[in-house]
Amino acid sequence: MRIAIVGATGLVGSKMLSILAERNFPITALYLVASNNSIGKEIKFRDSIYKVIGMEEAVALKPDIALFSAGGDVSKKWAPAFAEQGTRVIDNSSAWRMEAQIPLIVPEVNASTLSSTDYIIANPNCSTIQMVLALAPIHKTYGIKRIVVSTYQSVTGTGVHAVNQLMEERQGNIPLQMAYPYPIDLNVIPQIDVFLENNYTKEEMNMVNETRKILNDEEIGISATAVRIPVMGGHSESVNVETKQPFTIEEIRNLWKNTPGIQLKDDIQQLHYPMPIDAHENDAVWVGRLRLDHSQKNTFNAWIVSDNLRKGAATNAIQIAEYLILQQIVKPT
Repeated sequence: MRIAIVGATGLVGSKMLSILAERNFPITALYLVASNNSIGKEIKFRDSIYKVIGMEEAVALKPDIALFSAGGDVSKKWAPAFAEQGTRVIDNSSAWRMEAQIPLIVPEVNASTLSSTDYIIANPNCSTIQMVLALAPIHKTYGIKRIVVSTYQSVTGTGVHAVNQLMEERQGNIPLQMAYPYPIDLNVIPQIDVFLENNYTKEEMNMVNETRKILNDEEIGISATAVRIPVMGGHSESVNVETKQPFTIEEIRNLWKNTPGIQLKDDIQQLHYPMPIDAHENDAVWVGRLRLDHSQKNTFNAWIVSDNLRKGAATNAIQIAEYLILQQIVKPT
């Protein structure tokens, strides 16, 4: 396969490269693509050195698959150009997620909806991916009526400038560039992305709309609060889920034990529950703190944690690519 990484110098692009190597992804040619400022920069992959190229050159090379992580504006402009050349674009930005004709994919949940006519495929929001992977088997078995979710998200979800801000503040320095309007070290910021007219943030509404699209159910009631916290390992979520049909906690636990991609860590007697340090640098979605909500029937609480750069972004995109190859939707040229 001829693979392009668009946004190869960013946090997610770098993570894509390491995961491609980890998973022994079949690559016959690799094109590392970034903005004009990065053209010519050298990046090592496996035992070879690759020079970063620009967009026009990458499109002309007609890769089989292009993994995009370069922001919405770049994706809106360049994803169609790649697709017109026959390249399958898997995009990690928010640019295409809610377009009706564009599939929004978490492979373990809805990869079967992909077809040979799909040339642009959207990778969901990182927080959505981990929640949907955990809740899809619940919805399939019992039907989900309502979700209330609060997220506690790593600074790595914002990018390298946010990581630099946290590290500078932790050392007692004033950051040269502020990724957030407030300090993040020793602080919690209850805002991720811009506020919308309904007083929710764009991140919060992304979780609402993307979850409904992936689960193919517009009737699910969803309320989200997205919060940025000073951690590096991954995103955490507190979820309260009301189902249409009754369940037992043991049934939910057994569903998760048998769901690919889920790691159950739920033993309060031993103080075992998921944390970002568990999720860091692995691809599992960790679940725990499972308990009944005694305030209303058919409702439970749980805690969900995942590495936002891996399963929340890079790994999910690569899993989509692997599915395209496995189903021969993409064939080597």
